[in-house]
Amino acid sequence: MTFQAGAAFSDLFRQVRRCALHLEMRDGYMRSDPHFLEWQRDPGSVLADAGPAGRPWLSLMKETTGRGVDVRRLRVVSEPASDYIRFEHHVTAGNVSAGEQVRWLPRRQASRLLLPGNDLWLFDDELVLFLHFTGEGELSPHGDEERVADPTVIARCRAAFEDAWDLGVPHDQHSLV
Repeated sequence: MTFQAGAAFSDLFRQVRRCALHLEMRDGYMRSDPHFLEWQRDPGSVLADAGPAGRPWLSLMKETTGRGVDVRRLRVVSEPASDYIRFEHHVTAGNVSAGEQVRWLPRRQASRLLLPGNDLWLFDDELVLFLHFTGEGELSPHGDEERVADPTVIARCRAAFEDAWDLGVPHDQHSLV
């Protein structure tokens, strides 16, 4: 299958047939997110397993995994964890309930791995979507994504993801330091 050029991000999940792999390597994202800001004020105010009504992403994941697509997310994180990573850990139960497999890899255990310079999504081993962020974790105003269909780049990204995945700890077994 060939992904439609210029397809919206959510449409890539509607087009994927086998797997969508996500590699996250930052200690903070979108710190302007209202859910994160609310959690900072009162961690108990944000439900750990909020459903799709509160998090539209979860509807998309339920739809995607419901078609049998393997959705895996690996987070490479520093220890002790940043506030944002603690927030992500808190809300990850919702991702898992929606069908995502999530693993955590302490950054100190990733030193021997060759990882890409940017976070990415890999769709069906046909398209890699690199995500670009500012130093503060917001989407880059200079272009927040880069789509690459080069088989060599895809193979390298897949290998890096799988190497890291093998070292990762499943969410239900992971506790933050």
